[in-house]
Amino acid sequence: MNFELSFTSETINNLKDIKRERGTENVWKSVIKALKLLSADPRHQGLHTHMYKTIKVPDDEKVFECYAQNMTPNAYRIFFYYGPDKNQITIIAIIPHP
Repeated sequence: MNFELSFTSETINNLKDIKRERGTENVWKSVIKALKLLSADPRHQGLHTHMYKTIKVPDDEKVFECYAQNMTPNAYRIFFYYGPDKNQITIIAIIPHP
């Protein structure tokens, strides 16, 4: 089952920043690959998806974190929750590991 990805305005800005910055071509490729995997299977082994309890979102949705990169300084992470519609994932941030 494929999930439709929805992006917050903050996430769109995160993506624009990654795309525009010099030296982030590998980050961009990793993020795009991770988003494709997330859409196809949020539990894909390479994403290392797990619940993240520090971020709060409306309606107390459970927030998850998955890896866009691993074993890299300041590795990028994707934060998301399921919904608001069935088969939809809302991406709330794409940032270096906090």
